[in-house]
Amino acid sequence: MPKPVREGPQERTPLSRERVLRGAVAIADAGGIGSLTIRSLAQELGVKPMSVYHHVANKDEILDGIVDLVFSEIELPSADGDWRSEIRRRATSARRVLRCHPWAIGLMESRTTPGPETLRHHEAILGALRAAGFSVEMSAHTYALLDSYVYGFALQEATLPFDGNTTVAEVTEPMMRQFPADEYPYLVEMATEHVLQPGYDFGNEFDFGLNLILDGLARSIPGGESP
Repeated sequence: MPKPVREGPQERTPLSRERVLRGAVAIADAGGIGSLTIRSLAQELGVKPMSVYHHVANKDEILDGIVDLVFSEIELPSADGDWRSEIRRRATSARRVLRCHPWAIGLMESRTTPGPETLRHHEAILGALRAAGFSVEMSAHTYALLDSYVYGFALQEATLPFDGNTTVAEVTEPMMRQFPADEYPYLVEMATEHVLQPGYDFGNEFDFGLNLILDGLARSIPGGESP
């Protein structure tokens, strides 16, 4: 009989800074940022905790790194394209990325040691706004407004008790039974004539709000650009 072939030791992917940061993102995605510790990260990577410190100095460096990774996933606007289309693409991409990494919403603008992708991201947006004709002051106002809207919407979306239109009726109808309809007629009206209608998806509100913002911003460009 032929001798059984022994399998050699499994090859392990060498530990690197990128692998450490990717592991940290995976932990945060699965359990929130509170679940990310050096110990949980080491367990995720299959190494001893001290091995992690060979690639990152501390947890702050990990947070800086994973925020930079999130920024790297967001599509950047081009200064050469139509500014409305470019800013819309960036806003839509940012919302999509934050749906994948909801833990990042509160961290995106909190870091004081921004990485290269973070800086590249901010530079690209300001470049697109300046190329469109926004003044330095209006570029600052516009950037703050856009991020407030995108981050705020992403946070609200992440905390809703339903996802898309799949469970909205299951959540809304029991809620409506908890209060007298005659005391809250506008809530009942909103629920029955809008929220509970076929095809309703809270996510569709994003484009409505973004359009209003872009229309208003268009009027602030010198020369009176119309929406």
